[in-house]
Formats: sequence, C-alpha cells, structure tokens
Amino acid sequence: MDKPKIYQMSFASVYPLYVAKAERKKRQKAEVDQIITWLTGYSETKLAEQIAKEVDFETFFKEAPKMQPNRSLIKGVVCGVRVEEIKEPLMQEIRYLDKLIDELAKGKAMEKILRK
Repeated sequence: MDKPKIYQMSFASVYPLYVAKAERKKRQKAEVDQIITWLTGYSETKLAEQIAKEVDFETFFKEAPKMQPNRSLIKGVVCGVRVEEIKEPLMQEIRYLDKLIDELAKGKAMEKILRK
C-alpha cells in the first residue's frame, strides 16, 4: 500500500502555511511554534533545525522527542474526518497538528488549545 503523499512532504514547506494561516487571523508565529513544541516535545532550537534540514513529515514526527501525552484529548473534524477516529498513527499525529492550528486560527485561547 502506498503511503499518503503528506508523509513525504517536507515539514518546512508546510510550516509557513501554518504560520500564514495563524497570522491571517491576527495570531502570531510564536503561538504556532508553541503549539508545535507542546505537541512534539521539540525545543525552539530543535524545531528550527528540523525546518532547516527540510525533513519530511514522517521523519519530523518519528524524531519528535516526546509526543504530548494529552494529545488524545484533541477532538474534532479536520478535512471532513474526526481526528480521534483516524486509525493510522502518523496520519493522526499530522491531523492533531492541523486541528490545533485550526483552533488557533479560530481564536481559541492557548490554554484550551494546549489542553491545560
């Protein structure tokens, strides 16, 4: 079975789209970075390194230092699919990130986005 194209896409190519989506809604790049570091456990420095190395999504999540244990609390629909019902682990991680960025763009408070 072929892997979805997103797995081979460079995280660095999608990252600016996350930032642009947030900024269009008057949110900040720092908030996008905070979400990514919360979800993956990357430090700001390590996140910048992963972007500079242009790793693909599969590598980005595989090398994540510590995936957030509370990520299972992320619920909702992204691209017409409920994130909590996605069976493929890597696709679910990618959609968790998409969902968090969507919540940021919709003006949700960071405390709620980060499931505190």
